[in-house]
Amino acid sequence: MTGWLAQAWGGFAGFAWPWAWLLLPLPLLVRWLLPPRREAGAALRVPWAGRLRGTATGSRASPVRGVLAALAWILLCIAAARPQQLGEAAVPQHQARQMLLAVDLSGSMSETDMMLGMQPVDRLAAAKAVIADFLQRRTGDRVGLLVFGQRAYMLTPLTLDLAAVREQLRDTVTGLAGRETALGDAIGLAVKRLRAQPEGQRVLVLLTDGVNTAGVLPPLKAAELAAAERVRVYTIAFGGSAGGFSLFGVPVQAGEDVDEDTLRAVAEATGGRFFRARDADELAGIYAELDRLEPVDVAAEPVRPRLEAYAWPLGGALVLAVLAGMPAVRLRGGIRAGGAA
Repeated sequence: MTGWLAQAWGGFAGFAWPWAWLLLPLPLLVRWLLPPRREAGAALRVPWAGRLRGTATGSRASPVRGVLAALAWILLCIAAARPQQLGEAAVPQHQARQMLLAVDLSGSMSETDMMLGMQPVDRLAAAKAVIADFLQRRTGDRVGLLVFGQRAYMLTPLTLDLAAVREQLRDTVTGLAGRETALGDAIGLAVKRLRAQPEGQRVLVLLTDGVNTAGVLPPLKAAELAAAERVRVYTIAFGGSAGGFSLFGVPVQAGEDVDEDTLRAVAEATGGRFFRARDADELAGIYAELDRLEPVDVAAEPVRPRLEAYAWPLGGALVLAVLAGMPAVRLRGGIRAGGAA
């Protein structure tokens, strides 16, 4: 019982309108300031005045009714003061980063020079698997998906629905945005979409396996725009000069080399970092490192919402008022037979 009382008291959050307690002495003030009304008309004398006097005396308000009325008024004042209690503790949703993932869909991403689960896969399939796992761990971020080839497109806007981002990523195919590579245009589009987001949380993670061969905006110029808008760009050079691998004794050659110098310059100009991944395992390690470099902020302190509790004292006041207003039941010894004496 003591524990229950302590728990109930611990959940009490006070009154929203404590000034309503000033209404508590109102009935006494009314009684004091407004004296009882007196009839000015002549009295009527009847032969059975004694019986009426006894009936009137018996119908006066009993002390029990007065106590019920007083308790009803107190409960009504409590309800008017709006008592509140603390609800269950909840951790508010916290947005850690506004992050865009830019994925290269140019023709070179179809090169089958990666191993995933002991099976040879193309670069895009390996990148999809690693990025999907990365998204699984980014709870709290708003993430968008940008794809680029000959042109750059926003495939998914910034959203907390990371499952939708993973679904869109899964449906991408090489050549969807063209067979060439427009690095500068991809960075420029990302900067345009991130500039309206809170400063300090604008992050672009760009993965490519080639060199800039298309687009109207040079990569270094795009990096200057990103730096001016406080967008950190992490560049990942994937595949390229890996030297290929042997499949059943037949060498599989890798595609063209990645422009590491340009990607490194873009990252350094924006305060990000450059990474080199020659296989899926290295790529997974890079995204794990990004988790460390751009951590999800620690969740905020749990909060307990204030819940209105005026219904309980209001209901009690109504019940007591009904009881106080009920007519008294008097038990007589019986009814004389034969009518009036």
